[in-house]
Amino acid sequence: MKKTRLSLAIGALLLLVFLALLFCFQVRTTEVAVVTTFGRYSRDYEAGLHFRMPVPIQTVHKFDRRLQNFEKKFEETLTSDGKNLLVTVYVGWKIADPRKFLELFNGNSLKAEEALENLVRNAKNGVIGRYKFSDLISTDPKQVKVAQIEADMLKEIQTTAQVTGLNVELVGIKQLGLPESITTKVFERMRAERDRLVKQFQGEGAARSLEIRSAADRARDEILAKADAEALRIKGDALAQASKELGVLEQNPDLAVFILQLNALRDSLKDRSTLILDQNTTPFNLLTGEKVQTVPPLSTRNR
Repeated sequence: MKKTRLSLAIGALLLLVFLALLFCFQVRTTEVAVVTTFGRYSRDYEAGLHFRMPVPIQTVHKFDRRLQNFEKKFEETLTSDGKNLLVTVYVGWKIADPRKFLELFNGNSLKAEEALENLVRNAKNGVIGRYKFSDLISTDPKQVKVAQIEADMLKEIQTTAQVTGLNVELVGIKQLGLPESITTKVFERMRAERDRLVKQFQGEGAARSLEIRSAADRARDEILAKADAEALRIKGDALAQASKELGVLEQNPDLAVFILQLNALRDSLKDRSTLILDQNTTPFNLLTGEKVQTVPPLSTRNR
């Protein structure tokens, strides 16, 4: 009896599980579900546990609602000034309308990306065709307008993609390349631009060098002029002092001769040396106590 009740309980539990699987379905937070009745759209379902009619009456289609990435390969694009560029564009998209996504693409992401590929190609060619080559590749960062080009492409793609039930949230240029036919010309242009900058910097350096050299020459001339003026002043003071002292010596010629002989004797005996001279030789006559020879005054000598 107990085994019969246990079997009935297990059977009832399995029946409930079967009915739950048959009449219920769960949608994850990363998904969105579309329920069709006999192949026709019924309604959308967000995350959670929901009820439905069993197959084949109703069918549940689940789609990933997260941001998905799609990347275009290298393709040539013509700029407004007739230059060819190789551009790789990437796109981030989501399912905006699950019903349209199911009806147009049968819920297949690859088909959706094929449709996006055409939209991206048309938007890329149309937008880049309105910009110059220097707006994408330039030695001056201020001339580059890649961010503006990406914003224009995003705007055009969003406008068209809404019809397909897709929401394009971001568009970016991943990589830029140059065809071999214009690579040499671009390098020559870049080299010419670099040479122009080198000449500009060299000219600025030469001008600055000349300015520094001129300032140094002016400072040198000012210092030399001040030094010459100071030398003339010192020389004038010395001559004035010499004239004053000469006037004193002219008043006492004997004293002047004595001082001259004394200085000469001191200079000759400064170093330790042996001299053999006549004792009457001036100024060694001072050592014998001989009277200093007098010199007549200038006024008397001039007569």
